[in-house]
Amino acid sequence: MIATTFAFAGFAVPDIDAAHRFYRDVLGLEVAVESMGQLSLELPGGGWVLVYPKPDHTPATYTVLNLEVDDIDRAVDELEAAGVALQRYDGFAQDERGIARGIASGRGPDIGWFTDPAGNIIAVLQNPPADDAALV
Repeated sequence: MIATTFAFAGFAVPDIDAAHRFYRDVLGLEVAVESMGQLSLELPGGGWVLVYPKPDHTPATYTVLNLEVDDIDRAVDELEAAGVALQRYDGFAQDERGIARGIASGRGPDIGWFTDPAGNIIAVLQNPPADDAALV
């Protein structure tokens, strides 16, 4: 096993300025400009993600960032007001807004997916309330 001292995740974008505006102005994350034209996204609850420029970037076909919220409907309202539309995926039962409702079915979080300006997939999700009986 390797002895690590710190860990962080990262993903690429072709336009670092567009990413900076999107993550700061649309998602409301703290964004810092790092060396070599990179960004760091400060994540709620601690931790951070490195965003680095890659001119020949190809978006991943999977979720690169998950953002947990207390109220998914309010979060989707805010995303839509900012011009962000939720994605639709085959194989997921999504409502008219594009939210896969897992809480009502007991199958996990309510979740919706959208993309950043580079096409990277991001999820906004609301976890079910903690089961008080499970905490005893």
